[in-house]
Amino acid sequence: MIFAGLYNRAMGWAEHPKRERYLVGVSLFESFIFPLPTALLMIPMVIATPDKAIRLATITTLMSVFGAAIGYLLGWGAMSVIEPWITEMGWLPQLESARLEFVKYGVLAVGIGAFTPAPFKIFTITAGMLSMSFIPFLLVSLVGRAAHFYMIALLMAWAGPKMEPVVRKYIEWLGWAVILLAVVGFLIHKYI
Repeated sequence: MIFAGLYNRAMGWAEHPKRERYLVGVSLFESFIFPLPTALLMIPMVIATPDKAIRLATITTLMSVFGAAIGYLLGWGAMSVIEPWITEMGWLPQLESARLEFVKYGVLAVGIGAFTPAPFKIFTITAGMLSMSFIPFLLVSLVGRAAHFYMIALLMAWAGPKMEPVVRKYIEWLGWAVILLAVVGFLIHKYI
């Protein structure tokens, strides 16, 4: 019961008086180092407090973009230091794939990474590593992350409280389905 435990912990954080501080930390670090998507924490928070969906999406977006700037700077100035860690985490193939996306799409690659459930940290570090123009990087990150987090927050505020009992009942199936979809999406992207 991997996902049930994570879900219960996230729901506990969602109801904690300092929940916004947790969200700030996770949103900030997810953009350059933290392995779990920020939405996994934001979704239960919005379900627990749907009237604060806009506030939670705003916090998540701003901190994610601030973290993206840190990821950019790490890629730009400390790639030789962090590359062994990236290799150890198994992210080197994703980093190379992101590099190819940057060559092909330029700044739009950041927008794709910012909006999709792909590991955004790979895009932030790669943008810095390739010395992408910083201001366009920040603007596209802001637009992509805002679209991603506001869409999720508003959807969860509208449907989340009604769906929470269903999500809780089928959380293991949903968790594995998301992982399967991510793997299939990665394979489709890589080979097609």
